[in-house]
Amino acid sequence: MNWIIDYQWEVFIFIEVLSLIALLLFGFFRYYLARKSTSLLFIYLFLVFLIIEAALAMIVYQHTGEISTFQIVIVVFVIYALTFGLNDFKKLDRWMRKKVGEWRNIDLLTEKDRMIYERQKDPKHIAKVNRMSAMIHLIIFVIAQTIFWMMGTDSLDEAMSYLTDLSWFESGEYEDSPYPNETIYSIGMLWAVIFVVDFIYSWSYTIFPKSS
Repeated sequence: MNWIIDYQWEVFIFIEVLSLIALLLFGFFRYYLARKSTSLLFIYLFLVFLIIEAALAMIVYQHTGEISTFQIVIVVFVIYALTFGLNDFKKLDRWMRKKVGEWRNIDLLTEKDRMIYERQKDPKHIAKVNRMSAMIHLIIFVIAQTIFWMMGTDSLDEAMSYLTDLSWFESGEYEDSPYPNETIYSIGMLWAVIFVVDFIYSWSYTIFPKSS
């Protein structure tokens, strides 16, 4: 058990690599070898790796008794896999069918796939997708930050005081902030910067639309 704690990051990265290999093997068996039933085994294997990652986070938490960057990273990866990851997997699946089809000189794309590729060139569609992504990110960001602040404050009044007085934002010390510890403070502040950049970038497609 101790070696898992000592090499938790290495174990996590190893599992992530295996997960990626499982997805690539899914495409290889499904589209290159045309063995659909066998390819499903690699999807199940990917889900098993996801469960193992969640179990790993629980093991580390039970051993240390505290929430660390490691557990938060795994939670983010698991939530991503169950939300945005599903859409990204569909994109990967289409890309693999397109590439394997080119290698085999056959058309593996459906009419729907071709419509999607064509729609992705439409500036209005691009703007709409980015607006939706920005709003989803906003909701997740607010929920996560609320949880972080609830962990670091004792009451709603105390939390509101941090919203009305942002002097703690400039101090650079978690003791002056609404966050419970240094780790969550660092994650919360970094996420805030990433969120602002991503939000502005996503809405730029609506404010400054590209020509068709």
